[in-house]
Amino acid sequence: MNIVDRFLQYTHINTTTSREKGAAGIMPSSDGQMVLAQLIAKELEALDMKDIVLRDTAILTATLPSNVPASVQAIPTVSFFAHLDTSAEQSNDTKAQVVPYNGGDICLNTEQGITLKEAEFPELANYVGDDIIVTDGTSLLGADDKAAIAAIMHALQTLKANPDILHGDVKVAFVPDEEQGLRGAKAFDVESFDADFGYTLDCCGIGEFVHENWNAGDAVITFTGQSAHPMSAKGKLKNSLLMAHQFISMLPAGEAPQYTEGRMAFLQTMSNNCAGLWGEGSVSIHLADRYENVANSLEGDASFPIDIAKEAYARNDIQMNAIPMRGGYDGAVLSQKGLPCPNIFTGAHNFHSIYEYLPVKSLQAASAVVVDVIKITAERHL
Repeated sequence: MNIVDRFLQYTHINTTTSREKGAAGIMPSSDGQMVLAQLIAKELEALDMKDIVLRDTAILTATLPSNVPASVQAIPTVSFFAHLDTSAEQSNDTKAQVVPYNGGDICLNTEQGITLKEAEFPELANYVGDDIIVTDGTSLLGADDKAAIAAIMHALQTLKANPDILHGDVKVAFVPDEEQGLRGAKAFDVESFDADFGYTLDCCGIGEFVHENWNAGDAVITFTGQSAHPMSAKGKLKNSLLMAHQFISMLPAGEAPQYTEGRMAFLQTMSNNCAGLWGEGSVSIHLADRYENVANSLEGDASFPIDIAKEAYARNDIQMNAIPMRGGYDGAVLSQKGLPCPNIFTGAHNFHSIYEYLPVKSLQAASAVVVDVIKITAERHL
């Protein structure tokens, strides 16, 4: 099966994540995620993968066994991850179409007048002469993250069809509900998976690479007021709702994500000072970590996954564009659990939008990078 047909097949399955079921602790949060996982499991069987395990959470894992002689020193086990779900921003079924791009705008839907405009998405100009996969403008494309699944599966197909390519054990994993707090990765058993390092494919345009992301946490702030009759309210009355309003107004609006770029940090100092404004016990704060910066797991001797990826990009004449991710991805959780896991591009653009699109050559390049990461990992130990 060619990689485009494989991707289109995956888009026919609606895997929209369900925020309501996710909040209730149900995994997978939507039935379509299990349907997709079952399809992938059958494809893994057809490729003669080993140790195929599909759990009731829709977490699916499998192994491509090493094909190097037993006498060769052990080759580190590399792994690749993709997520099954698509964002809840749009829940309609995907109607994908492949269009040859010759420049200018792309009409997605004539009847509804929906157009992918080059003026709004100027990076389209980079793909003149390429085929581009788009929707009819009524749904997401689902390249986030079905492009990753297609790229990984096509890479396994390539290795099976070319047994002369030497490689160590290669492990793959497909997890649910990344789009709501990286729930699948949080439930993933890194220890039993038994890989040495890994990569997620969950990023944007060709050449992008992520080995740094936000540290993220949850903050629950409770405001405690004091009732008093207006006749004796002076110096006593504290309105908790107004306290919350004032607290929010003190947050620097200019540091919201829609106004910033690069790196930033803020919060704790202002929170600690609020007791001085309203009195002891007026405000309480509970902070909890959600996920860490993946860079913490890729320092010093642990930086080799970055070096391998750089070489794989170079072999495919791809200029690596290393960017910090302003948010998180499954690899942040996996890295925190002890599996160093930077992030490779899928080639798609405009995630979480009806204007999501995927250049075919970029998708093919993502799969080629996966193959070369596997080859380089073996070459460094042969």
